[in-house]
Amino acid sequence: MSSTRRRPDRKDQLAGLAAELFRARGYHGVGINDIAAAAGITGPAVYRHFADKQAILAHVLLGGVREMEEATAAALSSLRRPDGAQVDRLLRGIAEASVERRDVAALWRWEGRHLAPADQREIGRRSAALLAAWAKELMNVRDDLEPADAELLCWAAMSVFGSVSVHRTSVARKRFAELLAALARRVLDVRLPDVLDPPTAASPGVGVVSRREQILSAAAELFQRAGFHAVSMEDIGAAAGIAGPSVYRHFSSKAALLGAIARRAADRLLLDAERVRLGSADETEALRGLIDSYVRVLTGSAELAVSFSADAVTYAEEESAELRRIQRDYVAQWVGLLGAAQPSLNPREAKITVHAALTIANDLSRTRRVNQRPCLAGELRALMAAVLDLG
Repeated sequence: MSSTRRRPDRKDQLAGLAAELFRARGYHGVGINDIAAAAGITGPAVYRHFADKQAILAHVLLGGVREMEEATAAALSSLRRPDGAQVDRLLRGIAEASVERRDVAALWRWEGRHLAPADQREIGRRSAALLAAWAKELMNVRDDLEPADAELLCWAAMSVFGSVSVHRTSVARKRFAELLAALARRVLDVRLPDVLDPPTAASPGVGVVSRREQILSAAAELFQRAGFHAVSMEDIGAAAGIAGPSVYRHFSSKAALLGAIARRAADRLLLDAERVRLGSADETEALRGLIDSYVRVLTGSAELAVSFSADAVTYAEEESAELRRIQRDYVAQWVGLLGAAQPSLNPREAKITVHAALTIANDLSRTRRVNQRPCLAGELRALMAAVLDLG
């Protein structure tokens, strides 16, 4: 075999090894020499294939997009006339690619911000084109949908596939793909509500908000709007009406502040989950109550959205383990209820299903193209209920 035939193989091999390291240690925790050591070569040898570490990440993520493009093209060219079977074939192809390359989905979710701006734009452009192809196909088989509604449902289906990146639970590959495809199909079949939630009259309250609460609220809003890394302690102080250095009287660092935001959001969810559990007649009613609670917390403030958009290494070390424990406990409540309501699902399948429902809500609530929809809260509830098959 000639050297020109070996190079692509070596390049893909290096990219695959790098992807595993990025996933395990985070982008900043991996150097070129680490990638070289994993491949059994020297650092300079890596540069024969990639200009730098950023180029390796781009190669991995663009390869993932290309696989989705190929799966979409294969499904859309398989039949002469669009019908439900074509949609099912498309969903199965994307599901298989998602299971096969779940590391790529995880890297895009947690490390994609490290790409060069040009690569981010390229992936965004190609992902938008994929979404448009899916939405067009969906409207061919559902003539009741407006383009914006079809796009919303396709975003939600994409979140089902992307949910494989937020957990490590797995089942046999064939069953995993079948389950994801079935969950995505439930999403695409949803009849979206068109009724606004009635406004909730807020009590004016009494007393004065504490300085700590002012800082937490200001930081959450800024983190959601600009991103954690783009916000300084001076920005947070200014938004809270105090000097930047004064923030340190309440929080030792920006990471500690983020941890406090995440902990408060988690505590709210756990308290509300207990209230729902005690007040429900059966598991299905409890799951609907959890959906209402989750959507209310998610759309009512910036805290939860900020918590799930930050990667684990952003938190102060002492917060990270505790937050993971709280999150596991919270998800376990959903999984237990779903398993009791639907005994045909084994615990792993129930967990995969729960994560798909939660990921839809998390993703759509922070996706600019859809999160300003006037009925979004009701739509999120409908989509989550469909994934959990609550009828």
